[in-house]
Amino acid sequence: MTVDLRPPDEVMRLNRLGAAHPTRLSFLRALLRRVEGEGWSYRCAAWEIDAEGFGHAVLTVVAPANTYSLVAFSTPLADEMRTDRVIAEAWDTSYVLYDGIPDAAEIARLRANAPRQEAGRFTERDLVLARANKSVRLFAHVAESLANGHQPDADLLASVGYLMRTTAVYGNGKFGIADRDRIAGRAELTGPFRAEMLAVWLIRAFTLDLVEHVAAAQGGARATTLDPALRRSLGVGNSTGLGMAPFLVRHPLLVHRWFHARETALARVRGLAAAGPAEQAAFLAALEAMRQTVSRWHTEDPVQAPRVAVLADDLAALAAVARRLLSGATPWDALYRHACDGLSVEAQEAVVALVLEPHGALVDDLAETMQADEDSVFRIDGTMTVGALVARLAVHYGWVRRFDFSDPASEARFWYVSEEKLEPRLGERGAEDGADREQPLAVARDVSRLEAALLAAPHDEPVAAFLMRHPSFRYVVRRVQVAIAHPYAEVRDNLVAATMRPVDLLRAKLAFFGASRFDPRSDRWLRISLFADAPFPEDICRRETERMAS
Repeated sequence: MTVDLRPPDEVMRLNRLGAAHPTRLSFLRALLRRVEGEGWSYRCAAWEIDAEGFGHAVLTVVAPANTYSLVAFSTPLADEMRTDRVIAEAWDTSYVLYDGIPDAAEIARLRANAPRQEAGRFTERDLVLARANKSVRLFAHVAESLANGHQPDADLLASVGYLMRTTAVYGNGKFGIADRDRIAGRAELTGPFRAEMLAVWLIRAFTLDLVEHVAAAQGGARATTLDPALRRSLGVGNSTGLGMAPFLVRHPLLVHRWFHARETALARVRGLAAAGPAEQAAFLAALEAMRQTVSRWHTEDPVQAPRVAVLADDLAALAAVARRLLSGATPWDALYRHACDGLSVEAQEAVVALVLEPHGALVDDLAETMQADEDSVFRIDGTMTVGALVARLAVHYGWVRRFDFSDPASEARFWYVSEEKLEPRLGERGAEDGADREQPLAVARDVSRLEAALLAAPHDEPVAAFLMRHPSFRYVVRRVQVAIAHPYAEVRDNLVAATMRPVDLLRAKLAFFGASRFDPRSDRWLRISLFADAPFPEDICRRETERMAS
């Protein structure tokens, strides 16, 4: 059976983007499959950490063609200086993903600069820059418990889910580190955010090694290590705010590739005629694992908390009918339709992730299609006529007509860049300064204005001539021309409306990273977990000495 991809008007709405779940196509999952499939090796190249947990470590992975090292620094931090805000100037830990294995001189250079983060100086050998703070009470509880020879409180671990929380993971040339072009041709890093995901994976390994090291120093012979199941349940936390939100608007071609890959995977699976015993078992196991994850998903957000409760009930209801649906014709389509007919949007998107899980052989290739050469669509087709562009707007941007921009509530906000931190921010129009420096992220409004201007222009006029008279529309014309061939390029909602929740944009992007346990702290920032329940380097990598001997 052939199943059509879900239409962009359904997929690219904020209410559904804000219910996204990680799938097997998520970037961290794709990275780990490559690490395991290519037989990467791993070793701790340096561990100069004192009894209190301060010092530096170097964790090294060797891919078929390149070697990468996480250089980690752990430093004392006064409680009053510990904050997740981007304006912080000191952190418990700081990191650089280094291209190769650093020698003593390079480690000294990084020690002088990495703890300063954006105030430091970096080179093209530095691929990713990151920092993180401890979940102080939980880190101390785990260290003390292990030092005394017993396991920490499992419920307390589950309620938080991580011992270290990153407050930034920078790549792509920021603050002087290597430009993306330097590593884009490397097979192991060609997928989106692969270098950043590699850094976070190694940060997780360092974090768990660090707490066990502190426990061993405190407890001596009576100390123990974390139970493997508890250890694996812990991820890396992350606090993410408005700085990430505009990404889904600024990279239309890349965003199309992400969503098109996921929707293609879903259509492939829904089109299968039957479910074999192995696939049924894998689905049921994934469903049970998701139910366990949701049971540990704690948030006090007044919007998300009720959604999590409903999701738990929906997954229980799905479990009650799953075996029956799996035994029938076109079972994966039946599961998805069952979700659409009676379950919440949160549960529908969970089912998207669940039905992909048993079908790696069918869909995993799509993870390698999610990168994009954005320069390839930068040039505007100036030969297109005004009439042709108006016709394309009607087809691809008809959704814009849902919004009445004469209503002040439809244009209540504006996006701008903070002069202090060079980070995106969201202002209240009419109540805050900065609207004169508004960023071009109000796509729906600007397309509406473009259409009005085009209707007043000669029908047969070339777009090039139109833009000579109206240069302010260049960016939106480029967007429209990209979306003509790439239907998932656009978030089909009003991103400056009074009711818009930026966390919906954040969750959509972070789900593609592979994040889970979304915990909004307001409508503008949230906390997540990365790599929870994922293998550690020692689980899927060979020891470097074994690789070198082979």
